[in-house]
Amino acid sequence: MPTTVLNHSATDWGVVVVFAIVYLGMFLGGLPRLKLDRSGVALLGAIAVIALAGLPVEDAARAIDLPTIVLLFAFMVVSAQMRLGGFYGAVTRRVGDMPLSTTGLLAALILVAGALSAVFSNDIVCLAMTPVVARLCLRRGIDPLPFLIGLACAANIGSAATLIGNPQNMLIGSVLQLPFAGYVRQALAPVLIGLVLLWAWLAFGPGRGSPRPDVLPPAGEAAHADAEPAFDAWQTGKGLFVAGALLLIFLFTDWPRDVAALVGAGVLLLSRRLHSAHVMGLIDWPLLILFMGLFVVNHAFETTGLAAQAVAWLGTQGVHLTDPGPLLVAGAVLSNLVSNVPAVMLLLPHLAGSGEQAGVMLALVTTFAGNLLLVGSIANLIVADLARQQGIVIDWKRHAVTGIPVTLMTLAVVWAWMRFFA
Repeated sequence: MPTTVLNHSATDWGVVVVFAIVYLGMFLGGLPRLKLDRSGVALLGAIAVIALAGLPVEDAARAIDLPTIVLLFAFMVVSAQMRLGGFYGAVTRRVGDMPLSTTGLLAALILVAGALSAVFSNDIVCLAMTPVVARLCLRRGIDPLPFLIGLACAANIGSAATLIGNPQNMLIGSVLQLPFAGYVRQALAPVLIGLVLLWAWLAFGPGRGSPRPDVLPPAGEAAHADAEPAFDAWQTGKGLFVAGALLLIFLFTDWPRDVAALVGAGVLLLSRRLHSAHVMGLIDWPLLILFMGLFVVNHAFETTGLAAQAVAWLGTQGVHLTDPGPLLVAGAVLSNLVSNVPAVMLLLPHLAGSGEQAGVMLALVTTFAGNLLLVGSIANLIVADLARQQGIVIDWKRHAVTGIPVTLMTLAVVWAWMRFFA
């Protein structure tokens, strides 16, 4: 291997440098002294490798997995429809009004967040539910931390139940051509067990008796409440109909998922009440740019052959990424170093032809690993940021009390399930 590595051209090493800088940006969330977030870093990285390698724009475009981009965009439209229809807030308030004990209410919110995240984007679910959950806890005089941390963790865990619950699952399903129903059959049990473990830790774990933090609701709380879309039964029903129809198509037909989802998004955009500009304003365009930029950067890096040589060398040492143990470790570590979407993009090329089980494990591991640290997933950061607007501080220590043990337990469930039962 060392001799082969030395034979690479200066262009190859230039691509390697750009690749390393891009993934440093994924780790840091940007680049020092530059006003760049992860999406900006990925976009500039794609521009750099196109220029360095003399990569034709047409080849760069072919490196982008278009079905993944289309599927992701379409479900962003579906999620935007549900949010503008006031669905998420209405469901959360309905659960909060139920005559439940504190542990019962915690269980109900975890179940609802997990179920919604399996169909709609986990980030959107957290964005819509967090202010409602925070005010619910303040109104009832209960500690909001278990509920808010539980919301973030449940959204991450629940999103792993399907191939449309989060961006990395969409990517895995598209690239590895995983069957939708087959994936759900294998992933549902670990997800349900994970949600139960999350609830048990929050309800009965060591942190249960900790003192309630000081909470000072900000003066602008009422403004946040007024900013929530009012519940619209027609718009919500329209969104639920399209989402339900898409689920049935995915489960019981072999129609292309990206095409079906795009048609569903088109149906939702045909509206006399919701302006398309409002819907498009809720699309996460930076995430789409992040995907496209990383596709190009990773493609350029793969053409150097260094990644394939590194994986081959690991194989000679008895470490095979297609085996459950190494895949679990690689997925969990990379997800917390560079975030789960870049981690999946790094690992996917080396799982081609490895079978459905490897794809299922990669999806579960990279999603569950997002709960380890506060910065491990966008959903966690959304909850922490919106909670702060309500005067509730969720720092990394408070999150780690739940995130670390829950992540270790759920990853153990994934390994055992995929090793002995799947």
